Amino acid sequence: MPNLLMMRLADGNEIAGAYKVAVLKRKTPSILALSRQKLPQLAGTSLEGVEKGGYIISDNSSGNKPDVILIGTGSELEIAAKAGDELRKAGKTVRVVSLVCWELFDEQSDAYKESVFPAAVSARVSIEAGSTFGWEKIVGPKGKSIGIDKFGASAPAGRIYKGYGLTVKAVVEAA
Repeated sequence: MPNLLMMRLADGNEIAGAYKVAVLKRKTPSILALSRQKLPQLAGTSLEGVEKGGYIISDNSSGNKPDVILIGTGSELEIAAKAGDELRKAGKTVRVVSLVCWELFDEQSDAYKESVFPAAVSARVSIEAGSTFGWEKIVGPKGKSIGIDKFGASAPAGRIYKGYGLTVKAVVEAA
């Protein structure tokens, strides 16, 4: 939708950052999509990162060349972070990105976008408990998107996530 900021938030830091953005961008309506799940405070999340729409929460690579980039949004950022930990244990260099708001990220400079998603890194996996529609713009033609492309299921989050493959294991396998 034009002139709208859709923000999917992973934890308290991101909620605070989104609230700040919503208050300061008075001419742009904002939607703060929150979870009913009990979510942990994640290492690396920040108020400042939310203002950019997308930012790195962890990265053990050097020279802006990770083996893989994992992208989470909202509650699925926790899954991306845990998958990143598993891949690092297996010897991979992994960048985990929180993509809070596509619209804010699109406003950033090309240099900033390249610092988060280097063009040279095509191994990318997104995870969102919503549609995979549109994610090719971020993951590229060689990347993979894990999501739910149908509607109507209802159950506790853990059961839904497992049933639809929104798991650490699925992200690790996709990477």
